Parts: sequence; C-alpha cells; structure tokens
Amino acid sequence: MLMKCPLWLALLLVLPLSAAAGAPGATAARDYPVQPVPFTAVHLDDQFWAPRIETNRLHTIPFAFAQCEKTGRMDNFERAAKALRGEPFADHKAPGYPFDDTDPYKVLEGAAYVLAVQPDPQLKQYLDGLIAKIAAAQEPDGYLYTARTIDPQHPHSWSGRQRWTKESDQSHELYDSGHLFEAAVAHYQATGETNLLSVAIKNANLLCRVFGPGTNQLNHTWPGHEIVEMGLVRLYRVTGDARYLQLAKFFLDVRGPGGDEYHQSHLKPADQREAVGHAVRAGYLYSGMADVAAMTGDSRYTAAIDAIWDNVVQKKLYVTGGIGAMGSGEAFGPNYFLPNLSAYCETCAAVANDYWNERLFLFHADARYLDVFERTLYNSLLDGVSLDGEHFFYPNPLESIGQDSRSPWFGCACCPGNLTRFLPSLPGYFYAQAGRQIYVNLYASGTASITLGELHVTLRQDTRYPWDGDIRLTVTPQASALAASGFTLKLRVPGWARNEAVPSDLYRFTDQSAESPTLAVNGQPVPIVLNQGYATLDRKWEPGDVITLHLPMPIRRLVANAAVKADQGRVALQRGPLVYCLEWPDNEGQVRNLMLSDDAPLQAAFDPARLGGVEIIQGRASRFACGDQSNIVRTTNDFTAIPYYAWANRGRGEMTVWIPDTERAVHVPARPSIASTSKVTLSHPGTHPEAINDQLAPNADTNQANVFFAGNEETFFHWWPRKGGSEWVQYTFAQSARVSAVEVFWFDDTGRGECRVPQSWQVLYHTADGQWKPVENPSGYGCAPGQYNHTTFTPVATDRLRLEIKLQSGWSTGLYEWKVE
Repeated sequence: MLMKCPLWLALLLVLPLSAAAGAPGATAARDYPVQPVPFTAVHLDDQFWAPRIETNRLHTIPFAFAQCEKTGRMDNFERAAKALRGEPFADHKAPGYPFDDTDPYKVLEGAAYVLAVQPDPQLKQYLDGLIAKIAAAQEPDGYLYTARTIDPQHPHSWSGRQRWTKESDQSHELYDSGHLFEAAVAHYQATGETNLLSVAIKNANLLCRVFGPGTNQLNHTWPGHEIVEMGLVRLYRVTGDARYLQLAKFFLDVRGPGGDEYHQSHLKPADQREAVGHAVRAGYLYSGMADVAAMTGDSRYTAAIDAIWDNVVQKKLYVTGGIGAMGSGEAFGPNYFLPNLSAYCETCAAVANDYWNERLFLFHADARYLDVFERTLYNSLLDGVSLDGEHFFYPNPLESIGQDSRSPWFGCACCPGNLTRFLPSLPGYFYAQAGRQIYVNLYASGTASITLGELHVTLRQDTRYPWDGDIRLTVTPQASALAASGFTLKLRVPGWARNEAVPSDLYRFTDQSAESPTLAVNGQPVPIVLNQGYATLDRKWEPGDVITLHLPMPIRRLVANAAVKADQGRVALQRGPLVYCLEWPDNEGQVRNLMLSDDAPLQAAFDPARLGGVEIIQGRASRFACGDQSNIVRTTNDFTAIPYYAWANRGRGEMTVWIPDTERAVHVPARPSIASTSKVTLSHPGTHPEAINDQLAPNADTNQANVFFAGNEETFFHWWPRKGGSEWVQYTFAQSARVSAVEVFWFDDTGRGECRVPQSWQVLYHTADGQWKPVENPSGYGCAPGQYNHTTFTPVATDRLRLEIKLQSGWSTGLYEWKVE
C-alpha cells in the first residue's frame, strides 16, 4: 500500500534516479553508498544552465506536448478509451510505433520536474487532463498499451496476437510500462497526487501477476527494450512494495543467454563484459543493473557494469562523450570503431550514458565517472537540442558535409522527450553526500541546501563555468553545536584539469598544461591532495567561509589512440569541459579542407553575439582547394572554432570535430562533375540521398566487409527498411549532355544490417519525346561489393539518367556513389 508523506518530503525526494533514501513507504535495507542531493534542493542561477532549463520549461516542453497532440500520440489514449467503452471512433489504425505512448510519458515526467520547483497552475491543469486520458485508456486488469487496445484483433504489426508474446523482440509493452512508472513517480513526488501513480501501480501489479517463476508461459520473457527495470525500482522506492524490486531483478536474471547482441541477450547480464548492441537499450540495462545491485547487494551486477564501463571508456567512447557508433542497429561497433561522418551517437544514448555514469559514481565515489558524465553532458547530450529549444538531433555526428540538420520532431520521437525530462532534473547531479561528506561534482552559479543528519548546510557557488574555471564556494552551516564537529567537502578536480583527457588511453592531450589547479580557503592556499579525483577539505566550518578553486582552461589539442583509424592525422580542440568544432558559417563555407599545424597559435575569446554567447577559439590554418588545372592550391586563412553543442543552429553545411593536422587527412573538394551538379530523384525516400553524388566513396581497393572498419566513413544512401521489389534513382542534369558510361559503388552492410548489393540493375535515359529507354550495348551491370562497378554503353544525348534496380528478395540496398561520364 502507498504510504502518505508530507509534500515537502516528497519534493525533496524527486530525482530521475530516485536514489534518495527515506522515500514514503520504502523499506530498503540497502542502497547506494553515496546519495545525490535532490534537484529540488539545488537552485541554479548561472548564465549557462539556468537559461537552458528555462528554455526547456517555456519552449521545449510545451512544444513537445503540442507535437504529441499534432501527431496523434495523445489521441491514441482517447481512441483506446473509446474502444474500451465500446464507443465508435473513426480510425482503428494502430499508432505509428508501438512505443508512441512513451513520448507523452517522458514529456509529462519533465513537466512534473518543472512543477516540483515552480508552481504553474496552467501546466498542472494540462497534466491533469492528460492523466485522465491515460487512465481512461487502461484496461480493467491494468494493461496499458494503446497499440493493442485500440483494436485487439489487429494490433500493431510489431505486437503479437496475444499480450507480450513478442515482448522479447519488438512489441515494447514493457518499455511503455517503464516510462509510465518513471513519469508516475515523478508526478506523485511533485504534486502529492496519486492519479497517475495509481495507474502505474495497477499496471505494475499486473506485471507481477504475469511474469516471474511459477506464473505462466511468460516466466522466461525479458524486456526487448530495457527501462522497465529502472522504472520498477523507482516504483519500489516510493511504495515499499518489494514485488517491484523482485520483478526488476527477475527481468535481469532471465535475460539470455542464447539471444543476440542487439538486445544484450547473448549472455546473462551478470556475465557480460563488453558493451554491445543497441546503445540506448544497453545504457538503460546497465543503469537498471546498478539500481538492482544497490537495492539487493548482488555484486555480480556491479562486477559486470564495471567491466563494461572499462570497455566503453577504453575503446568505444567518442571524444564528445557519445556512445553508439553505428546507424545499423543504433549500436555499439567493434572496439575502436569510432567513425565521424557516420557516427550515430543517439541523443537518447547520451542521456542513458549519463544515467549510468551517475550510478557508478554513487557506487564508487570516484570522480572519473563524473568526468565521463560531464564530457557527455556538455557535448553529446546538449548537442541534441537547438538553442531555441524546438529543434533536435537524433544522431549526433562528429563530421558533416551538409547532410545533417536539426528537426522539429521525428516519427520515432524518443530523443526530444528524453531531453525534456533530463534538463529540469540536471541540478540533482551537482552535489551528493555520504555520512558527513558532501561531494561537489559539477560547477555552476547557484545555491544548494543540504542536510547531513541533523546539520543543515547551505552552499553558494559563483562562477562563469564552463567559460571560466574560477569557482567561489561560500559555506554556511546552520549555527548549532553540530556544526562545531565539522564535516568534509570533496571538490571534484576534473580530469581535463589534471592533464587527463579521459580515464583511459583512448584520447590524450598532446602536451602537459603548465598551469595546475589551485585551492584556497578564506584566501589561504591549501595543497590539493587528490583522492579518487577529489580535493578533500575536512574542517570545522564557520558561516561565510569561502573556498576558491581555480581550474585552468587553456586550449588543449587532443589525439586519439592509434587504433581509432578514423581520427589518425587529426586533432580535436577542447577548452574546459567543452569540445570544439569547425563549422561552415565561421569559415568561408568549408571546413573539411582545413589543416591545423601543430605549432599554430590559438586564442580564446568570449563572443556575446555569436550563438547566444560562446567562447570561441581562433587561429590560422592552411586551406586546400583544387585549382583550375586540377592542381592543389594551398593558402593560409583565419579560422574560428565553436563549442560542438552549438553547431547546426545556422543551417546545413560542413562541420568537423577532428581537424586534420597532416595533409593526408585533408579532404580536398573535387571539381564539380555532371553527377555532382545533378538533381537526385528517388522512387522512395531513403537515408541521405545527397550521398549519392557527393563525390565521396570508399577506396575501390577497400574490402567491402571492412569498408567501415578500415576507417572509411563516407556517407551512403539506402532504402531500408524497404526490402525486395524494385527501386530507382534518377539524375536530372543541369543541362543536356552526351554520356556514355556510369560507375556505381553499392552500399552493402553484410554482418551489420539488412542492405545487400542488388540482384540486378540497368541504365535508362530520358528521350526527347519524354520516354525512358534502356541504353544500348551496355558492357555489363556489375553487382560486386567493395568496388566501383563500371559499365559503358552507346553514347546518348539526354537531360536525365536513371538506374532501375531490382533488390534481392528480403533485402534492402543502397549506394555510396554514382558517377556519370
């Protein structure tokens, strides 16, 4: 049974992690050794995060709710409710995705965090109406999944004819439940009302009756997309019902072996030691394992996630903190496979990565996990949302030729919702406590109110971080006899301030910073003696004591481990926690043809007029271009670098994080060709059609099976998920031309995805009388992978050329490049 508590207590417990002890009704004997200070007790008023949190409140959350309404996600609940009441409704079509319900859940969760710190009657009224719709869509026994309830006889194609029969594959029924639980607990703790929590409890009770040993035929089913494990633990914390914790552990224990890496079901979770498969699912799994380990004491899970973390940080982490290199399966790739142009780095994966690293810190009290957290937060995660809060990235590549732009929404809209719930809870990651120790983990101006047993402490930060590394921390303990006994403050000294780029040899700074961090209390210098990344100050504090921490922020060059083929001959720039990039508007429209010499001086300056106010890096670089005689022309030009998170706020164009510092890594733009200046038309839309004529393709001598893994990362087009049948791609020339040959480099991702070279193809030309005719006397239509397939034919004069392609049965296909002669 739910146990009531005063609203003030519930508010203090609000956290996405819900790792605070003492939740109403909780009876846990175990927990994380370190506890986060709730975000409701931390109030930021800085010039970096506070405006972004406010943008999320005023723009992103209302915008996301409006998109959920516009795209029918809210209507799904109403249609399901009408189906349950036997009322007629116009459209019985299942939702676009079976997990569309989670988008309103996630935005609702974010809105609840807003209500927890700032009353908003209008928002509260909107949530009440939405919750009423959700409750009406719940079936009498607690089942809540509109993709089936709307039309049980014809559910979503990803769902089985019976409940949960495809759960371990793709139905996402338990994924929906997990996000429902997260939203319900957040709403209860923010408002003290149980209208949504009751829905969640009813659904969780159904799961407890259905799953687990001795229940029914589903006693070996595990979640296809993890997060229900995290949600169940969170529900356990607020209700004290041990069945929810037991079910979360069951879902871990029953997963694998014998499944596949995509679902992390190839091995038992406790036996896994490498990050594999879908990166978002993996991050949620590792976070759920941490929660269950904390609450049960099962050390098998901590041993597993510790080893997996080592694998990620040593071999699979982007310099931006992103994870999940491959678009195929939205997945981790092999060790050291970290391409830039094709980097996936899903925004949701960045959120999951930070959830996971925060939990590892709570276990181990080691700052290295916060180093990864901060790197991800300021770069890969923040990159996911535009400066206006209403445009988003799904993947977050580290290089672009103009194929990438922010979108106001997605068909699969998981990323915007994840941002709406993460940002308002961000203050809850700044501080943590254990006994009479306070951990200062992140830096921004603001005030925190922290309780150490019976002692209350106020901490006030003043800083321009991340633009400046000077931090002033004013300590005000409550005047009492307890304060006289003292307590410990532990200030994180980031790895980047200690000449450590990441906690491994995956990346390193090219030189050692000459300036070291400094620390003082009330103006008196204090030696920095690091313990697990923290400078420790243990003393009897007086009200008004002032700590000053100076973290030098020189511009640093980074290089990657030699095993990361995509980054060889290149450097990245970092200042403080921010990774920088070159973007076209600041650099004469092109950046991939620049080379930065290792000895080129660099300067940093704050530009209040650029991108909302950013610290920029400027210097001189070599620019390479193709001359009139096809010779290479080299000039020296000024360049400007901006923080990576801020790119793509000014339109499409080139961008790169990794800047060549050797000539062999420079991309010299090819001279325009008849193909590159053509308009591309397709039988059906696919992914990145501009790749077909961007004049970039793998080397013809590269083995197709190793196109990606050899460091080649040219863009490609594909028609996936369309399989079998026929497709076509057409060039419309800038003007009529006489052509006699084509070359095609097919996209084939055997071993990683579902694209194969075609079964057959042919070339057609457009005649003067408007007909399409096959070219005559073709020399042959090759379908060989890993090379250009060249064919000649009788010359024709035409304004359009077309490839008609027959796909292999059951497979999709695509192209790297199509040349015309």
